[in-house]
Amino acid sequence: MDVRGLRALVVLVVVGCLFVPMSASAVVAADGDAGTQQPLQQLEDEALQFDDAEEIHVDVEIHENGSATFQVDYRFPINPENESIEEWEQLQNDIESNPEEYVEREAEGWDDVRSDGENVTDREMEISNFTVTTDESTAPRDLGHVKYQFEWSSFAHVELNRIEAGDALSEFTLVDDTTLQLSWPEGYSAYEIDPDSDDRGEGSVFWDGSGTEFTDDQPRVVLIEDAESAEGTESEEGPAMPWLAAGAALGVLAAAGVAGWWFRYGRESGSADPGSDAPTEPSASAEPTGPPPELLSNEERVLRLIEDRGGRIKQQEVVSELDWTEAKTSQVVGGLREDDEIEVFRIGRENVLALPEEDVDEE
Repeated sequence: MDVRGLRALVVLVVVGCLFVPMSASAVVAADGDAGTQQPLQQLEDEALQFDDAEEIHVDVEIHENGSATFQVDYRFPINPENESIEEWEQLQNDIESNPEEYVEREAEGWDDVRSDGENVTDREMEISNFTVTTDESTAPRDLGHVKYQFEWSSFAHVELNRIEAGDALSEFTLVDDTTLQLSWPEGYSAYEIDPDSDDRGEGSVFWDGSGTEFTDDQPRVVLIEDAESAEGTESEEGPAMPWLAAGAALGVLAAAGVAGWWFRYGRESGSADPGSDAPTEPSASAEPTGPPPELLSNEERVLRLIEDRGGRIKQQEVVSELDWTEAKTSQVVGGLREDDEIEVFRIGRENVLALPEEDVDEE
């Protein structure tokens, strides 16, 4: 392939692909006058080219706010006993002497990917803090590494305790000799991975371009915050929420729930004033009415449960009461919220669901 026209595609996630743009001095080397290029054969004789990389590994670390840290690692085989070590050292010295030039070319290619991602997702994105470094490793074999690192804002879509990644890369393909690893924050679990990964680690997935071919909507990863993490347990720095504030907030919720229940059901059933000493008799109208749960849609079941709890309920209670997975509950709650059927807010690290008529002050 003509080196001056090279744009090696490598891929990145969750919903699709990997792009590795050409590197500056590996493609064009200027002599005395700016813009003048040395003959191609002379360049190839002088230094390694980026298409000489034996492997390209892309590691994407997704953060809880939806941003991601990218590291693109070009790996070159080197042998101290032949010319490959000299070629590697020449490339290494050139990068260390002209890091801005290499960063500029690599950033230009990734910015094209970012622009496409904005068009697909309708989210404003930015890449920043671009750096390039070189190093060497000896196990399991001798390799030279050229590593680019940068930050990508709004890479994933975040809604409450759900993170969905990959849509920013839906038009790309993972190619041969490239690998992609996607990792996520502690306290989250993957509930959907598409396609099946070639390898699963603790908090990460891995695809190898030599054996995996992404379709237009791949890869896709959906992450849900674990129940234990959402409870806001104490850490070494102290409690996630001061116990006094938490107690006060729960007290307000409890009072609001009791009052809401009485005004909603007590009056309708003809019960006496709560301050009265007059005895009350159970009324048939106070009993649950309407179709049985098995005849309700998922959305109707959640709405009925909120009504039964006086207009507010913790999302984790929905999981327990309906015996659903957290992923299913999050999906149903998200749909109701988008349709303005409910409002969702947080107390500490817990989601609270409320009917719209409730007066909700978001924390």
